[in-house]
Amino acid sequence: MKTLLIIDVQNDFMPDGALPVPNGDKIVSIINEIQHKFDLVIATQDWHPEDHISFASNHKGASPFDEIEINGISQTLWPNHCVQGTKGAELHPKLNTLQCETIFRKGTDKEIDSYSAFYDNGHLKSTGLAGYLKEKGTTELFICGLAADICVYYSIRDAVKEGFNCFFIEDASEALDKKSFKKIKEDMIDMGVKIISSKLI
Repeated sequence: MKTLLIIDVQNDFMPDGALPVPNGDKIVSIINEIQHKFDLVIATQDWHPEDHISFASNHKGASPFDEIEINGISQTLWPNHCVQGTKGAELHPKLNTLQCETIFRKGTDKEIDSYSAFYDNGHLKSTGLAGYLKEKGTTELFICGLAADICVYYSIRDAVKEGFNCFFIEDASEALDKKSFKKIKEDMIDMGVKIISSKLI
């Protein structure tokens, strides 16, 4: 089964959002155009409580993008974003979700961040996505969304470890840091991930 996994296409990651990804809004129409090519479509949402440990506002004297260590895990501190129940946490209003069979939410535990759609950053808790995809019979997993260098990348890493044949749809994704993303794409290729354009699906 050919599955599309749409990562975190949420208002707070749009150019006017709390944690803007450059050109994040440009991918919405591309994602809408390709959905009919898949047997299964799934989306994810960052879904943080207000007191989430990754928010700089919850650490006295800290600023967004500071790097600290929490429980032995390196943590970037972020602006408050995708807070549960807020408009910023909603999927982009123009994203077609009619074909989405389900939406997996992540980052719900206030004590640990969760970039990947599969596990939190300490690999302590599963979202259940891997089991869901395997039960559905997914053989090819196509991944896109925001941000390409963070949540998309970490999701791809875990998907490969779970044994899925992975494709990264480059023009249906945008990175927060384009410079670091060049190295990340090399890592993807080394993992056996196929980097493709939406036109080649």
